[in-house]
Amino acid sequence: MSSRTPPDRAAGRPGWVQALGTVLAGLVAMGVVSALGLWAAGATDLPGNAFPRVVTATVVTAVGGALELSGDAGGLAGTDAGLTVLPLSVTLAGALVIARGFLRPLRHRPVTGAPELLGWAGRIAVLWLLALLGLAFTARQTFEIPLGEGVLNDLGDLFGISPKAGFTTDVPLTVLFGVLWLAGVMVVALSVTRRVPLPGRLPGLRAAVRPAACAMVALLLAYVVVGLVVGLFVAGTRGHPADTFAVLLLGLPNLAWPALTIGLGATWNGRVEGPFGLPVPQVLDEVLRTPDVSSVNLGTLTERDGRMWWLLVVAAVLLLAAGFVAAVRSPARTPVWRLAVHMAVALALTVLTIGLVGRISAHYGLSVLGIGDLGGGLSGRLYLRPRLWGALGLALLWGLVAGFLGALLARGAGRRGGAPPGRLGGTGRRGAGGT
Repeated sequence: MSSRTPPDRAAGRPGWVQALGTVLAGLVAMGVVSALGLWAAGATDLPGNAFPRVVTATVVTAVGGALELSGDAGGLAGTDAGLTVLPLSVTLAGALVIARGFLRPLRHRPVTGAPELLGWAGRIAVLWLLALLGLAFTARQTFEIPLGEGVLNDLGDLFGISPKAGFTTDVPLTVLFGVLWLAGVMVVALSVTRRVPLPGRLPGLRAAVRPAACAMVALLLAYVVVGLVVGLFVAGTRGHPADTFAVLLLGLPNLAWPALTIGLGATWNGRVEGPFGLPVPQVLDEVLRTPDVSSVNLGTLTERDGRMWWLLVVAAVLLLAAGFVAAVRSPARTPVWRLAVHMAVALALTVLTIGLVGRISAHYGLSVLGIGDLGGGLSGRLYLRPRLWGALGLALLWGLVAGFLGALLARGAGRRGGAPPGRLGGTGRRGAGGT
């Protein structure tokens, strides 16, 4: 028996194994991050051995899945609850691992045909779909709600009311958004890499979008790194390290990426009512706890803490660096105005994405015989959402300036252009007449 396997079989059989490994690696990464974050937040104390299901629900929401909150308090009582939030630390961990697994078999190959690329992506998508279905049917739990002290507790004892709340997964929406999330991860991965050959006209398209896409990915990751450093400093100097690590492991980009938009001058609207304890910087909590809708921007934050002006400085420095990166990776002799336009469009799309995935909405309430809360802390509301059109306008302006200045810096450093137009980024060198 020959020890050699025909190339087509060698590529066909391990394809499913590698796809399974990619999907499992992504799920394990998200599961570990969410489990550690929930453990730091004290979720292991939840009744009914609910911790594994809560971890599963966190992974589901991290890929865009939809949870449905429900309540049952009997005929004499009513409950109402809703939650919309993406734990972006978990999302980011899964995206990085799956993107690496998706690209790894395709790197350093002389050519990749369309059927091979689509087949590889399709195998991952099929296994991912099956995994989503398994997660969706597993992520469900019911909890009993203690009525606490006071009038509500007395009414509950009198009428034998034992309110319950729980969550289930909206399976169709979870599958839809989960598959779209995977497709987005694959598209971004192919857009920023230069080591995977693409079929047809895709190399030319990637050459056009890759410089700005790389710059935006680097910008977002840089904000996460800066936020991580600040979070570790806070954990080591201000006490309550478990709460800080819970935020870092579950929602670090939920704070870092909106900070980018605020540094650009954007405004977020929000409000906190009730006993919500926000695991956020104290200055943000103070801004949100007002009688009316609050405006979260550089002005309102610096009124309470002058150090918040550093958000503007950090945004300016990192955007200039992103503009330089985009110029260096762009084809030789690309006009400065085109680099500025590409940077503006890329930054606007990035801010749009932050505005869509970074918004938060949560509410809950309980009433007995039409009497709600009564000082018992059994109702509350929280929301935070951006003024999107204003943020997009600012992003376009900042992108134009950063792209223009970055191109001038790259030209001054003699590093304009990573490859001539029409060639794969990074596979060619500048010509003798390159600038």
